[in-house]
Amino acid sequence: MAYLSDLMGKPIVDVDGESIGHVKDIIAAARHEMPHPEVVAILVERAGSTLTISLSCVAVLIAPAISLTCQLNDMVSYTPGTFDLYLARDVLDKQIIDINGVRVVRVNDLELARVNGHFYIANVDIGSLGLLRRLGLAKLLQTIAGYFGRKMPTGIISWHDMELLPGNQPIRLRVAGDKIAELHPADLAEIISDLTRAEGGKLLESLDVKTVADTLEEVEPEFQASLVEAMPDEKVADVLEEMAPDAAADLLAELPKDRSQELLNLMEHKEAEDVRKLLAYPVDLAGGIMNTEFVAIGPNLTAEKTISILREAAHNAETIFYIYVVDKDSHLVGVFSLRDLILAKPNTPVTNFMHHRVVSVNLLESQDEVAQIVAKYNLLAVPVVDDQNRLQGIITADDALDKIIPTAWKKRLPRLYH
Repeated sequence: MAYLSDLMGKPIVDVDGESIGHVKDIIAAARHEMPHPEVVAILVERAGSTLTISLSCVAVLIAPAISLTCQLNDMVSYTPGTFDLYLARDVLDKQIIDINGVRVVRVNDLELARVNGHFYIANVDIGSLGLLRRLGLAKLLQTIAGYFGRKMPTGIISWHDMELLPGNQPIRLRVAGDKIAELHPADLAEIISDLTRAEGGKLLESLDVKTVADTLEEVEPEFQASLVEAMPDEKVADVLEEMAPDAAADLLAELPKDRSQELLNLMEHKEAEDVRKLLAYPVDLAGGIMNTEFVAIGPNLTAEKTISILREAAHNAETIFYIYVVDKDSHLVGVFSLRDLILAKPNTPVTNFMHHRVVSVNLLESQDEVAQIVAKYNLLAVPVVDDQNRLQGIITADDALDKIIPTAWKKRLPRLYH
């Protein structure tokens, strides 16, 4: 094993032992079919100029002096490709996402491994030992630690388990890694919260619309607004369409009115109307925090028919733990749980097992009052009705308790209603 820090600044000599220059950087090719980038060239500093020499000209890489197989005039130059990385410039000291550890860390050194005559970037050193190695103090401190019967702590993660974040330099490695997209939105939100606003925005820009929407729903509206500040309006509108209407309304409420209106105009008509309905109410009233995506059925259905409807409609609903029963004029007449539905015989009318006395809240009730009702009746969601008892939306327990329970705690609550 060798480290990038071992190679930086090393002298380079040709086949006759004549000095060529010193190592300024190492170039590695990052390809989709290869989990670890392969070292392909050396950037050489020579009398104020630079040379890019193909690794095919290198006889010995890991040595006090890097020796070449030919003279300077016979060297094969290398032209960097789209997915090539300058390891010192593009990776060293940059922030990365540790996929397994779900955290943002900094690259202190890179570990190289030789396999079948080729060198690859095997691991990333994120520990203090990597930093000490670059300062030339690692061996000394390891010796001192060994004298006292201790070992210096290491911090190594596999290159395969990390994703590089965009920095000031133009990073050629794809940022929208498949591994990032596989993370839970709550984990992605935690990672973004550890980044600067600019870095978090760049990371979101690299992700697909659905992943961005799910991730934004995990952070506070103020932070959402800062993250989409530089995002194109067309993409923000697409993201808003993917978000739950109440979350989309919260985000739009944090944006300047002109941009908020423009985004609403870019959204699909149905989604925009749902959001406009919520924006008509203050954010601390039931009408402002409710979600308009719920499941409501007529009273003339059977259990079997209701299950069939749920299979078609449930993926668009905020929760299917409760199913609401409404008449032809949308008046709320009953409710039953998913458990009630599953236990009922297929041909049983829903009116036989639904609860006729439904706990509900009015559009103009305060969030504090809604939270008290949710806590009193131990509800996972509560329906919102207008003055004529027509069903307008639902408020889930986490949204109702948002003011009472700190956000950091609320995110840890199990979402039983999903």
